[in-house]
Amino acid sequence: MSIISPELLSRFDVPGPRYTSYPTADRFVDTFGEDDYIKALAQRQSGSLGKQPPLSLYVHIPFCESLCYYCACNKIITKHKDQAAVYLDYLSQEVALYSRHLGQGQSVSQLHLGGGTPTFLSDDQLRQLMNMLRKQFVLVPGGEYSIEVDPRTVDESRLAVLAELGFNRLSLGVQDFEPDVQKAVHRIQPADQVFKLVEAARRLGFESVNVDLIYGLPLQTAESFDRTLEQVKRLRPDRIALYAYAHLPERFKPQRRIHASELPSAEGKVQMLSRSLGALTDAGYVYIGMDHFALPQDSLAVAKRQGRLHRNFQGYSTQADCDLIALGVSSIGRVGSTYSQNAKTMDEYRALLDQGRFPVVRGLALTRDDLIRRSVIMALMCQGHLEFEAINVAWLIDFKTLFAPELARLTAMQSQGLVNLQSNAIHVTDMGWFFVRGVAMVFDRYLQTDLDRSRFSKIL
Repeated sequence: MSIISPELLSRFDVPGPRYTSYPTADRFVDTFGEDDYIKALAQRQSGSLGKQPPLSLYVHIPFCESLCYYCACNKIITKHKDQAAVYLDYLSQEVALYSRHLGQGQSVSQLHLGGGTPTFLSDDQLRQLMNMLRKQFVLVPGGEYSIEVDPRTVDESRLAVLAELGFNRLSLGVQDFEPDVQKAVHRIQPADQVFKLVEAARRLGFESVNVDLIYGLPLQTAESFDRTLEQVKRLRPDRIALYAYAHLPERFKPQRRIHASELPSAEGKVQMLSRSLGALTDAGYVYIGMDHFALPQDSLAVAKRQGRLHRNFQGYSTQADCDLIALGVSSIGRVGSTYSQNAKTMDEYRALLDQGRFPVVRGLALTRDDLIRRSVIMALMCQGHLEFEAINVAWLIDFKTLFAPELARLTAMQSQGLVNLQSNAIHVTDMGWFFVRGVAMVFDRYLQTDLDRSRFSKIL
């Protein structure tokens, strides 16, 4: 494992996008609305843009029973389950709109329920939701059907219901096993609870179990996080998502309850990251890139070996470039060369649906330059290398001419060991994977004239 030098840390420990899309969601405009979205759906349905790409579904369930102080998600804190019943009625109205514009029976190979806490829904409510989706869409055999799970809200019997409903992948929010850290972020869940759930998931035949971890939380140290990693290695989930905590209290009110004095330093965070990479790769995990690790036999690791890795609004994925239908408050989708986002507040979301309208309030129609740069950025983020000729052929451009300024900026990164520049290609080095977001940022046209990046999390 290479050591990250202090000079590299000071240069690259800066805010930057995660590139689950390009352009990023902060570039969406409110002049993009329902009419633009309906036009994109019509183009998909007519096939005017060519063969229909695969379809993916995302459903946002915003409810949580308690507040986690680090959380930056769109959520509603409540213990009143009747709110979920009302929400499902509105989701049903939103799904019905797709019958009008896409017809019924569209094949779906990927479904993800996120939040909030999807397991806030009761078993009967989850059945209602899945029946609703199956009436409109066809969930094809062999697809990836995942759900985010708060370990405090489920037991083995609930996992059995999820399996019965067709979910074959689970993502468990762990963050940290240290009791003091859990208390500091208001999320207390004993380790044995998580271990029992993972054992149960394996008995029930779930194909993949992911565990989310966060480094950079209050009271964490490199040594304390080592202890969490040791427990994670014993737990041995199929996938691990290792996120850096982004402290942005001016944007996310719950984070104001975190004492900044208790947060680890930037150097401490990098030490946690470096030691985590070493511990997990030594334990047999494949470093997929940026946040993700997987066991060698997991489909994500297989996709990386075969060069089939992709990236979407949920992070790294094995699914090919696809259209994403996003359902629920604040959810973000993609259809054709457009991105769209639903209303962020429940009142606005419901009001638009009451009018029989899609709740889309902002989005973006991508330009040709956006599409070219997206292909470049995603190649770097997913494959770690880029062949100029592939871009030239796909877009009828001369890469070296169009991106001459960007290639000039990459020469500094080459001297620092982050990339290898060849006459016809760019390769991200092993060290460069620490900073792959920084490499991608070189090709972000919007950042080239935007000096205010405080809205982004830091790269490390």
